[in-house]
Amino acid sequence: MRRIHPDVQDEPALVAAYASPREEWLRLNMVTSADGAAWLKGLSGGLSSKADKRIFGVLRGLADVVVAGAATVRTEGYGPARPRESWLAMRAGRTPAPPIAVITRRLDLDLASPLFTEAEPYARTIVITTESAPKDRREEAARNAKVIIAGDDRVDMATAVRELRERGLGRILCEGGPRINAQLAAAGLVDELCLTISPQLVGGDAARILNGVASPSPMVLAQVLEEEGFLFCRYVREVGDEPSA
Repeated sequence: MRRIHPDVQDEPALVAAYASPREEWLRLNMVTSADGAAWLKGLSGGLSSKADKRIFGVLRGLADVVVAGAATVRTEGYGPARPRESWLAMRAGRTPAPPIAVITRRLDLDLASPLFTEAEPYARTIVITTESAPKDRREEAARNAKVIIAGDDRVDMATAVRELRERGLGRILCEGGPRINAQLAAAGLVDELCLTISPQLVGGDAARILNGVASPSPMVLAQVLEEEGFLFCRYVREVGDEPSA
């Protein structure tokens, strides 16, 4: 792997390259084809690479919490994040692994899946839902997860983010999907986009990485890494937010 922007460097230190500049920081991590598709045959994994998976692991290790929408959790078969030896130094003073937080309007999830039944006590899965979600489903979720109510009929993203931060989970990593990304962007909550560009042309009806109405949000290209034709881009909201690597 090499860095090609803002300067050229072979084998950059990924932890330093992706360090959050502030303790409260919300980043999206997504992969897209060269023609803008957010998945291949319904899954993001078809667009990924070994280097993308390394960066995925680093971003999770740096995060206080990993956020995903219910559709992404179901489609990608999410389980709890497992501790890694490579995370020991970067997570010093924190839990060995970050909890997963699922954003779900109706709680249409498999609450008996490993995501809920196999999470360690220090990283219990978090469910962010609404007042209108069925009460019995909320009660069932609360048996194995922490339940946060953030809105009446729809999850209010600003409330959801505030609730996470009030629990000491300031470094938020969102792994999608596109509708959740768009809602976060529309609320002006996205500080950073980590975007892997896969050297493939996909076509078809795959969504973009933001699917929905979002306010224009100018971003600055802070960093580009490259390996085997894959580009790993970091965009930040403000000039000067990018950390020195």
